[in-house]
This record gives sequence, structure tokens and C-alpha cells, in this order.
Amino acid sequence: MEQKVAKKRTTGDIVAGKTGGCRVEIKFVNSRLHRAYLKSKTENPLLHKWLTRAFDDISENPRCGIFITKQRIPKYYIQKYGIKNLWKYDLPKGWRLLYSISGEEVWIIALILEWLTHPQYERRFGY
Repeated sequence: MEQKVAKKRTTGDIVAGKTGGCRVEIKFVNSRLHRAYLKSKTENPLLHKWLTRAFDDISENPRCGIFITKQRIPKYYIQKYGIKNLWKYDLPKGWRLLYSISGEEVWIIALILEWLTHPQYERRFGY
């Protein structure tokens, strides 16, 4: 049975939690993305709320998103970030949060790559 432990937030770019005995950290791929998240609190409170909820969900279960098969991962992400996997978390109103998971059995890091509107997502994936 999976054990849930209360999440705790830090003041940096990490949302940390524990699930099933593993420590889970959520990190932003760069400081620009972290600043955009912080800025969204005043510029787009609804988006900020959705992102915060997504980060909470991911910190509880890093695999809660939809797994993108290797063949469908845009080369952009592989070349820019060197990722080996990609997950999509559907946000309300067509927004998408894209992240990658790395780590070991006791420590998992979910790296937030970007969030996009549905049209931006479709362009990025070539749909």
C-alpha cells in the first residue's frame, strides 16, 4: 500500500513531497520558467492555481500525467534538455504542462519544462 506523507514547500523552485517511501522534488528547468510561475500569481491567478495543483499532484505521484512515447517526443526537448522521457499533464481550458522524470527509487525529480496553450502544444508536437 502506498504511503502518503504531507508535502512541504520550500521558498526556492522546489515542491517536495514523499510518496511510497520516495522523496519527490519538482524543479523548474531554468530560472526564467520559475519566475514566470511566480509572476503568474498576479498576472494570471487562475493559471497559477492550475499549475500549483498540478505540481501538488505530481509531487504525490510523478507518473500521474500522460506518458509520451519516445517516438512522439519532439526533438526540440531532446536536443535542448537531453531528456529521456516526457509526460503531459492536462490543465483546464486546453493548457498543457510538460515535464520529465529522473532519479532513483528513493529520490525522484520531476523537471518542469514548460506549459503551453493547446494551439502552442499542437505546434510543438507537429499536429
